[in-house]
Amino acid sequence: MKRLPILPTLIVGLAVAAMIALGLWQLLDRLPQKEAYLAQLAANPARPVIAFPLFPDDSLLFRRTVADCRPPITIRRAGAGAAGFRLIATCSVPSDVTTLRSFLDNQMSGQPVQKGALQVQLGTTHDPRAENDWRGGRVTGYVSHAPDSRSLIQSAFDNRPQAMLLVADTPAPGLQANPKPDISGVPNNHLAYAVQWFLFAAIAAIIYVLAVARRNRMVVMRNAPR
Repeated sequence: MKRLPILPTLIVGLAVAAMIALGLWQLLDRLPQKEAYLAQLAANPARPVIAFPLFPDDSLLFRRTVADCRPPITIRRAGAGAAGFRLIATCSVPSDVTTLRSFLDNQMSGQPVQKGALQVQLGTTHDPRAENDWRGGRVTGYVSHAPDSRSLIQSAFDNRPQAMLLVADTPAPGLQANPKPDISGVPNNHLAYAVQWFLFAAIAAIIYVLAVARRNRMVVMRNAPR
């Protein structure tokens, strides 16, 4: 039996072990955490009404909420999938001029709105040029995430949490009703991630075994008497 090359075998063995460990981490740690989180979100609509959270807290998604919105400083459009577009009002901003300038810069660049700003999804429309002159007031609805234009690469390097959004129960005049809370849109990919890591480990091991077998055959052929 041919001896395995020590250094390549060690490197491949460590890589395979690391991939298996990552798969087990996704399967035994991250998956149960996500399932518990989804169970909490599923129960949130039936929990008592809370004041709208101005600071990001993903554990409050889909909770019933209420807020008093001052006359909005901006009403913007954002994509809403099959519903067309949603109109989102930003109701309050910090009083400090420097902070306000930063807030408006974020609005223009599509970055997440800073803490302290109340955003309300007024309703949806299929008109890409729709506008609304909603003037504010008391709003009831549920907690969701505000639109976030960061790409996956940007999100990997930007640890700022996604801003909160109040999705109104009653649409503003001229708009269609917002969708009801639906946790099916919250991804749970940890089982798939675990399977991927296990497959990567198996593929790496198989490729290495085939490479070693081919190397051994070549050595035998080279050393065979002629």
